[in-house]
Amino acid sequence: MRPFDPRLMRYASATRGFIGASIVAGILTTALIIVQAFAITGIVVPVFTEGQALEDVRAALYVLTVVVLVRIALAYISERLAFKSSAAAKSQLRLGVLEHVMRLGPVWLSRQNSAELTQLTTRGVDGLDAYFSRYLPQLVLAVMVPLCVGLVILTQDLLAAVIVLVTVPLIPVFMILIGLYTQGRVDKQWSTLSRLSGHFVDVVAGMSTLKAFGRAGAQAKTVREIGDRYQSTTMGVLRVSFLSALVLEVLAMLSVALVAVSIGLRLVDGTMTLQAGLLVLILVPEVYLPLRMVGTHFHAAAEGLGAARQMIEILEEDPPASGPRTDVPDLATATISFSDVGVGYVGREDSAVEGLSFAIAPGSVTALVGPSGCGKSTALAVLERFIDVDAGSVWVESNGSQVELREYDIDAWRRAVAWVGQDPTMVSGSLADNVRLANSSASDSDVLCALEVVGLTHLVAELPDGIATVLGEGGRALSAGQARRVALARAFCQQAGLVLLDEPTAALDVESEALVIAAVAELAKTRTVLVVAHRPALVELADHVVDLAGVPV
Repeated sequence: MRPFDPRLMRYASATRGFIGASIVAGILTTALIIVQAFAITGIVVPVFTEGQALEDVRAALYVLTVVVLVRIALAYISERLAFKSSAAAKSQLRLGVLEHVMRLGPVWLSRQNSAELTQLTTRGVDGLDAYFSRYLPQLVLAVMVPLCVGLVILTQDLLAAVIVLVTVPLIPVFMILIGLYTQGRVDKQWSTLSRLSGHFVDVVAGMSTLKAFGRAGAQAKTVREIGDRYQSTTMGVLRVSFLSALVLEVLAMLSVALVAVSIGLRLVDGTMTLQAGLLVLILVPEVYLPLRMVGTHFHAAAEGLGAARQMIEILEEDPPASGPRTDVPDLATATISFSDVGVGYVGREDSAVEGLSFAIAPGSVTALVGPSGCGKSTALAVLERFIDVDAGSVWVESNGSQVELREYDIDAWRRAVAWVGQDPTMVSGSLADNVRLANSSASDSDVLCALEVVGLTHLVAELPDGIATVLGEGGRALSAGQARRVALARAFCQQAGLVLLDEPTAALDVESEALVIAAVAELAKTRTVLVVAHRPALVELADHVVDLAGVPV
């Protein structure tokens, strides 16, 4: 991540207006610094060299007072704008990452560390506060103030201007060197935090198993060790930050001292006027101050910049391509054909699936069977538009016309497809909310009808508030078989012509399996169903069985 990365401005465009305001504030601040220096000189020199009273320099005092008040007001307004802009930019970036993750889909998400993503979109985004509210405004001042103030110094004293010209570039050079050294430590800090988050989530998720086998204490020790490493790494980053601030401070102090010594010697020789010398001495520290503050704020924003680099990598991941066509036919009456399809995954040199060819007849139940890795789940992911094919084509034939799957708009296509997985998601709302999840406009009668079709009428009768009963987090009030049938009822309410089922009877007892198969059979009366099946009872339900065992992997 560069000190100023245009990509971050593109993904957090809410801060662009603030950058413009910062430039205006920088111009005003620079002008006020110069006016303030002239006002102070106009007060001190007449009073101490000419014996004038304060009454005689009243105009300069008024000017100085106004400048100070305006600088206070400008600082206050800049602070408010900075934090408001930072909040807007962080919200935009966080929302952008979340929306892009949704577009990338669950296939991409399954290869990621969920704890790391959570850390990235919470603390990681919050770490950019210092970048947006402190570092960027200071970066503007670091460009404008040294340039303008340096020109004023040049008009007063050529030697001082030369010293400033030679020493000022040393500060950015040292900042770059320190930044390169710090970057590795910040990356190590962030990776340690991500590992700590991921390990902690895994421990919490498997706490019951760890407790049962007496391994909870060992895992607690591991979490403590990773936490100690994170503490040590964080302290290392802070030490570097404090030392870098000291280095920049000493460098600026020595540079100002050089100018002060040269002015002092010439004042003694009488080759320089007090007014010019005093004006230069007042202005020289202002040249170095913005540059020093840039270094300080950059280190404060270092953790956020490390997270921003990862967020930009996510935002630049290419989601599945969306076509222009929205006229998706009724998939219950369409034939879908896989023709020599090949699919590869990021991070794998070879293809995940090659030569995948089969057809799904309209209004039928097609079962995909075969060992793990032969392409069953990949076929479902292609039909859900979560991944693009790298070779071959998927064709949709309806009413005599044939269209390639990639020609359809992703959102339009997904509205025509329903999916039920092995572990369907249940939200913490009511039973009706869970059934309506794919069709928010479904009425209560539609929900009750869908539940009746999948054999859950008795469940509605047993619940205290019927379909309005809140199921709790993750649908904990439901058994695994009931959750599968609620998901099938959700597919009924969606009115999708194509239903994709990923082993809906996996890990169920015989009775629950029979109820789920009966619900699938009912669903298949009006839909085209593609099911990944391992259990014999589910395979027997199919009109067509496609064995993918012979497909090269």
